[in-house]
Amino acid sequence: MTLVQLRHLIELANTGSYSLAATRLFLTQPALSRSIAALQDELGQPLFDRVGRKVELTAFGRQTVQRARELVEAAQDLVKNAKQVGRGETGQVRLGLGSGAGAMLMTPLLLHMAQQYPQAQLDIARGNTDLLVRALRERQLDVLVIDLRSLKPASDLNVLQVGELPGAFMCRKGHPLSKKKQVSLEMVRNYPVASTPLSDEVARVLIDRYGPEAHPEQLITLRCEEISSLLDVARTSDAVVVAVRAVAPDLQELRMHPPLNATARFAWVTLKNRSVPPLCDALQSEVRKLLAPA
Repeated sequence: MTLVQLRHLIELANTGSYSLAATRLFLTQPALSRSIAALQDELGQPLFDRVGRKVELTAFGRQTVQRARELVEAAQDLVKNAKQVGRGETGQVRLGLGSGAGAMLMTPLLLHMAQQYPQAQLDIARGNTDLLVRALRERQLDVLVIDLRSLKPASDLNVLQVGELPGAFMCRKGHPLSKKKQVSLEMVRNYPVASTPLSDEVARVLIDRYGPEAHPEQLITLRCEEISSLLDVARTSDAVVVAVRAVAPDLQELRMHPPLNATARFAWVTLKNRSVPPLCDALQSEVRKLLAPA
């Protein structure tokens, strides 16, 4: 049977007349009769009894019409939902966020979705780059926003830079280094230094600026994947945190000498030859806005 036949059944049940139902369906009466007869043959039970010039549903026909209405309504909902998904109004996006990206984007993106796309579903996963890329390849995630420098080149990934923000050495207000006009690396090393795992490229930048003692293996004393935890430590202790400046506007940037002059580059990563939910376009646009320099 087809949805067309079910619509024919519903219309005939509503009107009780082949001629009237055929007119409303823009069919000839013989065509409608053949459609109903084919449906009855397939079901193996009569759907209508003739009463004079009209037809009435049998007991089985009443049950069948009820189910037919449910099926037709479900099909209409499916079409409606497909159009909404195509317009990016609804659907599901499974987003993976790296440490720095997560600190800056998670709450704003959740808020944006709640306000602008209340019928859509956003699932966010946090983790290091290797774990997120693995989840992407296993089809557990649709898209990633991660530190570009932490991503290993791979032929199966589409990588698009969506933002670049300056990094900084930061501390709480009132920290012994906060009022210094110039801060050297030697001065910083008198305190705990916190950071998420840094890429080889960032390590090279630190060494170029400040010498071998700035290698993350020697410099960093507090290391974890969750930048939010490290920021909390910096807010409540004398620890100095190395991170993207934008993740902690309440902390004070140290006046490093020489200046750090390093940036974090953020990438939008998807799998090649794989369709992503239409909602991803709107999500990427919002990510770009959030990662734009102030």
